[in-house]
Amino acid sequence: MYFRLRSSIVALAAAVMLAAPAAAQDAATGTITVYTSQPNDQMTAVVDAFRKDHPGVSVEIFRAGTTELMAKLQAEFAAGNSPADVLLIADTIAMTQLKNDKRLMPYAEAPVADIPATLVDPDKTYFGTKLITTGIVYNTQKVQTPPTSWADLKDETVASQLIMPSPLYSGAAVIHVGTVTQQPDFGWDYYQALADAGAVAGQGNGTVIEAVARGEKAYGIIVEYMAMNAKAKGSPVDFVFPAEGVSTITQPVAILAGTDNPEAAKAFVDWQLGRAAQEQSVAQGYFPVIAGMAPPTGYPDQATLKVLPTDAARLLADESDLKMRFSDLFGG
Repeated sequence: MYFRLRSSIVALAAAVMLAAPAAAQDAATGTITVYTSQPNDQMTAVVDAFRKDHPGVSVEIFRAGTTELMAKLQAEFAAGNSPADVLLIADTIAMTQLKNDKRLMPYAEAPVADIPATLVDPDKTYFGTKLITTGIVYNTQKVQTPPTSWADLKDETVASQLIMPSPLYSGAAVIHVGTVTQQPDFGWDYYQALADAGAVAGQGNGTVIEAVARGEKAYGIIVEYMAMNAKAKGSPVDFVFPAEGVSTITQPVAILAGTDNPEAAKAFVDWQLGRAAQEQSVAQGYFPVIAGMAPPTGYPDQATLKVLPTDAARLLADESDLKMRFSDLFGG
């Protein structure tokens, strides 16, 4: 009898210990506000999936292009504080600036064991959630010979039918323009050549895919998932990973230092870095960040990608000048 009772107590204790982490996770309650540059339809799916694991947390979303979002944040900081608890934006440079301004909350316990160290801020204030590349989209009904390189876009017959996102609206465009202009073989002469040949800038990446899919423009510079998702849905477009290499962004997630619900904010970050969120990202057309996970159908293996190097510190220092020079060339 004693043995059976003791065994039951041990089994019950073990069950409680196993359940403890889940119970601690589920203890997150209340409301968090997420500021994001991710498309609305995708964020709706993200929130729905997150809330299945954390039903006690309500999530409010403010969605805008990174530049508009950062302007909103800065205005809120100047006024006293922001209602945002979490940021999920396509701009490591903006995250670095916020970190330098001490606007981000360090989260040393974030679950990053399976994520490459290059995607994690050394001080654990922000964490890459995706690998997003920028390349070339083209309309398959208007283009007989697809481009294979960035250099191909300088041809006048191509450039005159080219649209690109503007760094005045898009964080991904800031990083792409900054990366390209840092390359010795390109520099600002490359963008001068595009402008002289008739290339134009829209606003964000959304304006690019809309113009190319409708046939208003034959070519575009764009983040790959928008082109690949449009292709999968039947739009007459295809995507090229240029021979010289691609620029990359990681859509980092971070907790604002002024959050009034740090536990729920941590739960959101944990979820973004976990396998469930990464599987959802792959389904939405993103390269995953967890080592060993397969990319979306039709995408190359991440290990085969040629990535253009970026000096992030230099890009942060040059951002204002970059936007001004781009605006001088393309307006906006």
